[in-house]
Amino acid sequence: MNNQSSKGNRIAKVLSRAGIASRREAEKIILEGRVKVNGEVLTSPAFNVLNSDIILIDGDPIAKPDEERLWCFHKPVGAITTAKDEKNRKTIYDYFPSNLPRVMPVGRLDLNSEGLLLLTNSGELKRKLELPSSELSRLYRVRVKGRPKEASLESLRSGISIEKEFFRPMQISLDRQQGANAWLTIELREGKNREIRRAMSELGLQVNRLIRIEYGPFKLGNLKHGEVMEINNKSIRRSLRSVGVDLAKANSKKRSQTKYSEVSRKLH
Repeated sequence: MNNQSSKGNRIAKVLSRAGIASRREAEKIILEGRVKVNGEVLTSPAFNVLNSDIILIDGDPIAKPDEERLWCFHKPVGAITTAKDEKNRKTIYDYFPSNLPRVMPVGRLDLNSEGLLLLTNSGELKRKLELPSSELSRLYRVRVKGRPKEASLESLRSGISIEKEFFRPMQISLDRQQGANAWLTIELREGKNREIRRAMSELGLQVNRLIRIEYGPFKLGNLKHGEVMEINNKSIRRSLRSVGVDLAKANSKKRSQTKYSEVSRKLH
């Protein structure tokens, strides 16, 4: 199926805006032959669609895109940042209330990490918030076993390579030493897999607690473990616009900040 028209939007972008998946995931769905446009199976994501086109996934029409929305979630230790787990462990979705719409996490926090995790119903917004080019900082409070030395921390401030993978310079402050453990504050500008844990291990330090307290202008604040709060703040929207992320659509209707508590007693 060919489409040379410059009008409309790329199909992957449309699926992402509809909350089906991220752009990359949407492209995989297309290549699997699961998408039809006007009755024809789509074979390539290099295809533009118009508002008048009929789009089906697995035979079902896609819903009209919801307005973009964003939430802060306090991820507890022991929750997997995924919808399903083969080992039947708790996932972040086990903590979400029944009235929360379908959401996707922005980035990840590993099993033993906790703190701020952003959630959105928009694959397009998820992609923008995750892009390294957005330069959104991630701020962490980190407890390590060992005695960090300023000289060794300086290597991380300059940027290092671990197993042929380069880690961009980190901003690190040594806050205090408590017996065998030390507390650090670490700021990253990108979020590679287990970046802080791998960097600390390279210095002979073992991370035994890792809490994300900020993601860009968003802060964990007093949000309790397992609690979700929707963002509705004009100053935050302005902050994101400065890095090319526009949340104007996300709050076109006035909506008070809502906190959602843990819904399953067994998780308390």
